[in-house]
Amino acid sequence: MPVAQLKRGANVALTREIPGLTGLVLGVHWDAGRETVLDQNLVFAAVLCDSRGRVRSDADFVFFNQLSSPELSVQQLERALGGDDEQIEIDLRGVPPEIDRVVAVLYVNDGPGARRTLGQLRSLTVRLLNPADNTELIRSEDLAPALREETALVLGEVYRHDGGWKFRVIGDGYAKGIAGIAADYGMPL
Repeated sequence: MPVAQLKRGANVALTREIPGLTGLVLGVHWDAGRETVLDQNLVFAAVLCDSRGRVRSDADFVFFNQLSSPELSVQQLERALGGDDEQIEIDLRGVPPEIDRVVAVLYVNDGPGARRTLGQLRSLTVRLLNPADNTELIRSEDLAPALREETALVLGEVYRHDGGWKFRVIGDGYAKGIAGIAADYGMPL
């Protein structure tokens, strides 16, 4: 499958296009320019959701303080490769059947990152890799130009569809940061 560049809202049937695909690496790359405080306070995370779009518990939030889901199907990688700033690996076979989607989010960490927004980014892309051979499968369009005051963003989601897995680029922003994402996905803060 050649690398596809997807716009917001576009999706691709991963397991239909790549039979035998058993895992994914979700990577994110950003350019914060001279905004070093912003650069150092961006958090890439995954939210595991049921068919209602809600987490089962706070254990379904994978980020720097909780590096994996309870069953280890979704894990934050300690070291990103290939030019990504952060990466999360998904074992598609290990995702519990009650999990319908894995949502990739990026947010500005509260505290030192306060008063920073994602609108200050020069560029922002999310991509998917096949972990079997590190082949890039999909790359989003640059999501940064549409951002203004947002402090959190749903980048995209890997989701179940007709017995397989698909990926959709979303690009929806939140002015309330991680609190806005937590409210939408039922995450306790």
